Amino acid sequence: MAEIHETAIIDPSAKIGSNVVVGPYTIIEGDVSIDDGCWIGPHVVIRNHTSIGKNNRIFQFASIGEEPQYQGYAGEPTRLEIGDRNIIREYCTLSRGTAGHTGATEIGNDNFLMAYVHIAHDCILGSNTIFANGASLAGHVEVGDYAIMGGFSLVHQFCKVGDHCITGIGAICFQDIPPYIVAAGNSAKPFGINTKGLRRRSFSEDTISLLKSSYRLLYRSNLNLQTAIEQIQELDPRCAETTNFASFLDRSERGIIR
Repeated sequence: MAEIHETAIIDPSAKIGSNVVVGPYTIIEGDVSIDDGCWIGPHVVIRNHTSIGKNNRIFQFASIGEEPQYQGYAGEPTRLEIGDRNIIREYCTLSRGTAGHTGATEIGNDNFLMAYVHIAHDCILGSNTIFANGASLAGHVEVGDYAIMGGFSLVHQFCKVGDHCITGIGAICFQDIPPYIVAAGNSAKPFGINTKGLRRRSFSEDTISLLKSSYRLLYRSNLNLQTAIEQIQELDPRCAETTNFASFLDRSERGIIR
């Protein structure tokens, strides 16, 4: 059975799973589904066209599934889709998608969004990311697994942030951030491989060494991008991480930070 505070306002058509807790004065609209085991704090607003997976924790004053901050939005039934075991802290704002793109904003599993984080329309978050206070994404941004966004980091629309990278406090990102690296500054620049983070996640020293070689080929060898990609691919074809690194570079549309 769900535990719903008597002051909460929930549309009768909303789908609420078992063992869900809904705090005082929270508002949940009609086309909303909340799966088992979620905890929804007080004064949360969850708008139409939002689906929330299992065992999420959403803290007070969060705005979930609001209309996109996009002037061309005309009321289309776009969506926000949230996976499992995410923590969404105070005053976070997560917008729905827009009709002109995928139609959905997507949040993976096990993400930790600290206070005042903004996830704009059509963004795609992987899993196991951490967004420190005030980190914000413009529309259509993609963030890979295990990425860490430092406090008040900002990412320009249509940029991509790679797996296992980390940004410094206040980083302003106008281009793609390759996976596994440290980025900081305004505008953001690369500062080597995220060695400490990779070791915490039990990456082997051989893999870290290959990623450092990939970084040197990209940023320290005065090679053009295509030649750097080709040489990274030749380092060790059996290494999934260098393959991922090269593939990210090859798929970049906005260009990478320099």
